[in-house]
Amino acid sequence: VQLQAFGGGLVQAGGSLRLSCAVSGGTFSSYTVGWFRQAPGKEREFVAAIRLRERNTYYGGSVQGRFSISKDNAKNTVYLQMNSLKPEDTAVYYCAAVGRLIISAMDNERSYHNWGQGTLVTVSS
Repeated sequence: VQLQAFGGGLVQAGGSLRLSCAVSGGTFSSYTVGWFRQAPGKEREFVAAIRLRERNTYYGGSVQGRFSISKDNAKNTVYLQMNSLKPEDTAVYYCAAVGRLIISAMDNERSYHNWGQGTLVTVSS
C-alpha cells in the first residue's frame, strides 16, 4: 500500500485545516489508518486513527475534541479535520497504514507498516 499525505500549510491560531491521506494499493476497507505528527526536537506523537471497515475512530489526548478523522471510500482517502489549532500543533503530520489493529496498539507508531511522506502544518500565534 502507498500513502500520500497533503493539505498542510500555514494557519493562524484558532483556525482550521484539513489534511488528506490518499491510500492506493490493496483493499481500502481492510486497513487501519493513523495520523501521527512530529514537532522539531520532539518524538513522533499519535494524533488519530480509524478502522476503515468499521469506521471506529480513536484520538490522542492532546487533540481530543478539536480534531476529527474520517474517510471517503469513493476516493480511497482519509481526512484529518483540525479545528481550533494552537501553535503547539505545529509539526510534520504523517499518515500510516496497517491491516486490522487492536485498540491498544493504535497509538504505537511501530504498529504501522506503511508511511506517507508527511506534510508540514505551521500554526502561528
